[in-house]
Amino acid sequence: MTMTTTVTATDSFIDALRSHARRYHDHHPFHVAMNEGRLSPPQIRGWVANRFYYQQNIPRKDAAILSNCPDREVRRRWIRRIVDHDGTVGGEGGIEAWLRLGEAVGLAREEVEDGRHVVPGVRFAVDAYVTFARTRPWVEAVASSLTELFAPDLMAERLAAFERYYTWIDGSGLAYFRARLRQAPRDSEHALEVVTEYCRSAEEQARAVAALSFKCDVLWSMMDAIDRAYVE
Repeated sequence: MTMTTTVTATDSFIDALRSHARRYHDHHPFHVAMNEGRLSPPQIRGWVANRFYYQQNIPRKDAAILSNCPDREVRRRWIRRIVDHDGTVGGEGGIEAWLRLGEAVGLAREEVEDGRHVVPGVRFAVDAYVTFARTRPWVEAVASSLTELFAPDLMAERLAAFERYYTWIDGSGLAYFRARLRQAPRDSEHALEVVTEYCRSAEEQARAVAALSFKCDVLWSMMDAIDRAYVE
């Protein structure tokens, strides 16, 4: 195989992955309404409470990837994701930041943590994602995380929308979004490096694209469930 052919095949693979931006959940009607400032406080609280179930399961998903990954160098970098979400001491990490977002929108910490507001469709979708990461080949699980390719733009738009339209929310509660503006590009760059390194054959690349498609379905299904629960 010539260098030109290799580069072309890799570029085509990356293009196939990036094409899923059009299926990202920022295009969901509920998310569009949120970014346009059309959600009520109860709807914002419903989204925050349900999304927390996803947030608290991200470290479990990443731990599943670590447990299946034989590459020490990948593990050394991937473990940062768990630290980002769990923190190393109390008061740190993305999960804590999301709990503070819950408080900023008017939810008690305990009602976010105990999952009383989580609707079945969200729980089912998130559990399916964790199961996927635990049971599928680790490179496919890494590929599924590549929705992070599209996250920085989403976070920037979401942060701007919250600051413009939802001024009743304490700005200190938006720290999670600000942190992800830095973390998501770093994480997606690493995941893309791993996937392009390990997925060389057409079959391997097709499985990686399918894994990313599955993750898009997970996020979209969550939005469907939240939309049904909180929009009349």
